[in-house]
Amino acid sequence: MSKSDQAMPSAINQIIKSRFKRWLDRRIPATRSITLDQKRIFIFPSRPGRWFIVLLIVMLIAAINYQNNMAFALVFLLSSVFIVSILHTYANLSGLTITAVRSAPVFVGDNAELLLQLQRQGDKDYFDIDISWPLSDVRSVTLSDSGEKTFGLHLPMQQRGWFKPDRLLIETFYPVGLLRAWTWLALDFDVLVYPRPLACKMESFNSSKSGDDDGEVIAKAGSDDFYQFQPYRPGDSLKHAFWKSYAKGQDLQTKEFAAYREQSLWLEWDDVSGDLEQRLSKLCYWVLTLENSNDEYGLRIPGVEITPGHGQVHQEAVLKALALYRWEGDAS
Repeated sequence: MSKSDQAMPSAINQIIKSRFKRWLDRRIPATRSITLDQKRIFIFPSRPGRWFIVLLIVMLIAAINYQNNMAFALVFLLSSVFIVSILHTYANLSGLTITAVRSAPVFVGDNAELLLQLQRQGDKDYFDIDISWPLSDVRSVTLSDSGEKTFGLHLPMQQRGWFKPDRLLIETFYPVGLLRAWTWLALDFDVLVYPRPLACKMESFNSSKSGDDDGEVIAKAGSDDFYQFQPYRPGDSLKHAFWKSYAKGQDLQTKEFAAYREQSLWLEWDDVSGDLEQRLSKLCYWVLTLENSNDEYGLRIPGVEITPGHGQVHQEAVLKALALYRWEGDAS
């Protein structure tokens, strides 16, 4: 088979998938919370169910051929089981409410945990419901002893920026496995993915131009950090006099205490090397490093400037700026 012959089925599959996706978008649009009903549930015989139908047809032909009443009775009995299972399988999804709860930001290479909540309708029980995203683990949920259940599904994050998961697959084969009821839901999830931290040495930090040099040792009244001795000067507090050396016949000295000014540093685009992603990863590493210290830090990259600060809110703002910098999905 030539390459053109192989490409033809692939192109046809892509067209079918694209049209099916557009049809799903119209029928089940993205939302934060969805209650499953007749419009959103699909049902079809499973593989065992299809073989079961074939078996029924063969048994029916044999019963007609041999005019065997017992064979007719068996065929009708099994057919009724199949029909009743259609109702039970459909009912095992109908009325179930699925809600997108939240997802915390993560770094590239980590698994994001997307929290979902399932709520049942009244006191109705739901059994063996499989829930998964493409590339995620499959979670089997049963709602029989509580009205709702919250759980997380994990997805690997491979690119920085905003991540929107594909449609969520919810399916069940309950109670006898002859039928499969399923739906594809588009939940309104947004996961912010930070650049992957890359350890590096910073060539230089630019200190804040606020007058006094940051990091300078300064004398500070009330500080408990001893800095040095100095000869006693009239007016110095006798509380700080070093009497022990004076008792040994030395000149009277006083203790000087000092404190360090907090650093206020700028993370600059030109202070790191590499391509776009490497620079963002290195700056991300230094954001995490400086956040663990007492230093204030700011960010200056082309088109973005965040003034120095410290704390969880400031860190999230800086990391978000790095995550969305020249992001391919950014329409602006």
